[in-house]
Amino acid sequence: MSEIIAGVEIPETAAAAEATRIVREMTGPLVYHHSRRVFVFGAIHARRLKREPDPELLYLSAMFHDTGLMTPFSGAEQRFEVDGADHARAFMLDHGFSAAAADVVWTAIALHTTPEIPGRMGAEIALTNLGVLTDVLGLALDELAPAQVEEVTAVHPRGDFKNQFLKAFVDGLGYRPETTNGTVNADILEHFVPGFRRTTTVERILGAPWPS
Repeated sequence: MSEIIAGVEIPETAAAAEATRIVREMTGPLVYHHSRRVFVFGAIHARRLKREPDPELLYLSAMFHDTGLMTPFSGAEQRFEVDGADHARAFMLDHGFSAAAADVVWTAIALHTTPEIPGRMGAEIALTNLGVLTDVLGLALDELAPAQVEEVTAVHPRGDFKNQFLKAFVDGLGYRPETTNGTVNADILEHFVPGFRRTTTVERILGAPWPS
């Protein structure tokens, strides 16, 4: 029997089931519940905005979008978004998806924290970003029916989401702070990590190895 949350059907494909298992077992409740909420909120927004994403691609994008914060998905030399995107693409190619489909999911994950640009792109990319913005910042939350929101959070509870989510970012990025350069993630480290101060773009330009 299909799993339906707030009128949104969870994809029943083998890849979706395996992604669910991986995220649930290898990241923990915080990322698992957040990722599922992102999918459902994104799918609800799709109806409101008359967008037609591929449900499976949207689901895989949502499920893997924050995996780069945690081992074994994380790496020390690149943005966590790229870690998650790389893992998702490898997963998809291993499961027989086309390179084009894998690239859609890669892009959705890689850009999910980037302001403004994802909304101008394909449905899966735009709706992954909007689902994230709704769950993290409450953006467009007032466009959703309260009963829908209540059902989503009953199935996938938020708990102490704000504080736990920020802690996950500090834990996942605090040992590789330079990977947050130019991203919103630097805000979190500057707030919580003693002694961390971002290098500004002005400093980078003035410090460039040019005489003028």
